[in-house]
Amino acid sequence: MRKETLAIRSQLERTQYLEHSAPLFLTSSFVFEDAEDMRASFAEEKDRNIYSRFSNPNVSEFIEKIALLENAEDGVAFATGMAAVYNSLVAFLSSGDHIVSASSVFGSTHTLFTKYLPKWNINTTYFNISEPESIEAKIQANTKIVFIETPTNPGVEIIDLEFLGSLARKHNLLFIVDNTFATPFIQNPIDFGAHLVIHSATKLIDGQGRVLGGVTVGLKDLIREIYLFSRNTGPSLTPFNAWALSKSLETLPLRIEKHSENALKVAQFLENHPAVSQVKYPFLPSHPQYEIAKKQMKLGGNIIAFELKGGKEAGRKFINRIKLFSISANLGDTRTIVTHPATSTHSKLSTEELIEANLTEGLIRISIGLEHIEDIISELNQAFA
Repeated sequence: MRKETLAIRSQLERTQYLEHSAPLFLTSSFVFEDAEDMRASFAEEKDRNIYSRFSNPNVSEFIEKIALLENAEDGVAFATGMAAVYNSLVAFLSSGDHIVSASSVFGSTHTLFTKYLPKWNINTTYFNISEPESIEAKIQANTKIVFIETPTNPGVEIIDLEFLGSLARKHNLLFIVDNTFATPFIQNPIDFGAHLVIHSATKLIDGQGRVLGGVTVGLKDLIREIYLFSRNTGPSLTPFNAWALSKSLETLPLRIEKHSENALKVAQFLENHPAVSQVKYPFLPSHPQYEIAKKQMKLGGNIIAFELKGGKEAGRKFINRIKLFSISANLGDTRTIVTHPATSTHSKLSTEELIEANLTEGLIRISIGLEHIEDIISELNQAFA
């Protein structure tokens, strides 16, 4: 079946009530038929629900859908995207281990790498995503993981997944990709050699700014390790949020197509606007990694990064003139959202770290929504005026 059909038709088995839409299982725990049933369940001789911190039918449905869409063997769901990032890293790391990561990562991921993991003697070496030839030299004897986002947050940069997959195999590294910006409908990193793929489901997967959620999918034996770690640390996705996210997946392909259609038109508009000095959007031919994007992405997505002439002050004035759009740190909503990363999502980075991440102080990140394209461009025109 095609992904559009899988997103709709893969769901829980019907109960005795023969419901058309999957029901909600709002329960903390599940009962056993007798003592032997309980023993066998806890011994994992039976594949069944015990406690909703471990598993829940709604959560299992959501995981199964993402795994199918990502061509993965299995998955684990989490309360947030950052819970997915943290658990997917720490489940495999020990004191003295080393990570190689792109410097262009989400602000909270950067804080995890630079502030918290070093407490356990786990260190990270960054590479510039625009210089893939520099990565191999940064791999050390104790390197365990190579971690990237592509497209990156917030600079919308692209790296060749196939190249990194080959590098990870050569050095026996765990290759983890945060695929939040692309979603499973645009890009499947596992097809290019990734072992684990992470999503902040809060973003485009939900698509309406309603619920929090995260998910990691990949090879079954790796997912087993993450599952065992997370069921003891407790970052569980709630059944209600899982139910809402599963329903959102049914419309993800349609939403992504419209988001991407609108975003490409906005990127072309911005590229020709006299107030803008630079635009980064994967499917613009002017993007430095345009050919790579076309190779591994089905569409360009809904995130655009652009630099206004006049830098930080011009960016501040632009955001203050916004009327229709939402000024927020979130993204992937039906509503267009503008963000100034240097003073919000990436405000904890030093000036040097901002430069290393290719993030200028005047950069604006815009998450293009589903409003009519003429209204989006009209709003941009009035904000530039």
